[in-house]
Amino acid sequence: MQNYQSATDLLKDRIILVTGAGSGIGRAAALCFAKQGATVVLLGRTIKKLEAVYDEIEALGYPMPAIIPLNLESATTEEYQEIATSIDNEFGRLDGLLNNAAILGQKTPIAGYKVETWQQVLQVNLTAPFMLTQALLPLLEKSPDGSIVFTSSAVGRKGRAFWGAYGVSKFGIEGLMQTLADELEGISSTRVNCINPGATRTAMREKAYPAENMEKNPKPEDIMNTYLYLLGPDSKGVTGQSLDAQPE
Repeated sequence: MQNYQSATDLLKDRIILVTGAGSGIGRAAALCFAKQGATVVLLGRTIKKLEAVYDEIEALGYPMPAIIPLNLESATTEEYQEIATSIDNEFGRLDGLLNNAAILGQKTPIAGYKVETWQQVLQVNLTAPFMLTQALLPLLEKSPDGSIVFTSSAVGRKGRAFWGAYGVSKFGIEGLMQTLADELEGISSTRVNCINPGATRTAMREKAYPAENMEKNPKPEDIMNTYLYLLGPDSKGVTGQSLDAQPE
């Protein structure tokens, strides 16, 4: 779906939550979805970054977004439930969920990987998306066309040396997606898929590949076609898939 061409106002009247919405791919997705008519719920750790994205969306005349500050490393079950209650009270449903936020951790051999970093990465990259998705699932079920998208990675499909907890967390994301998709298929209108964004010009990519020429990588806003496809109506019935946002 890398060459997918979306209709104007593809996401009109849809309510879509994006995690990690303050920067990188999350910010680009939030702006892209808003441009296509969605009311975007911006979730992230840094309020200042979320407010900047909010102001951008408002200045462009797109539907007014909402902000939810949350630290995925420490968020509790109660906090996730409060988010669900707040969205239910405000909108009555949720049409899309992009689980995008993640941290890199260490790039080092397993033999020397710090346990505390391992736990932190698994918490943010795998447990938090599970908890958020679980809390929001009843709201997605209220939508006639709900879509859950998890952010994967090439290192979550085939193990690669030194990627440690990040790679393992993305293997877990692929498994979580497949499990939930299989549970919902045939009994729910909510579909569940993964996107591997590939090499993209983000701060995380630069940290992972400090010697790489970042200018050769596409900007986050240039890889949005697959995101639009999975969060819009044209992917109805597509579930349990792991798609690439760009050629690998």
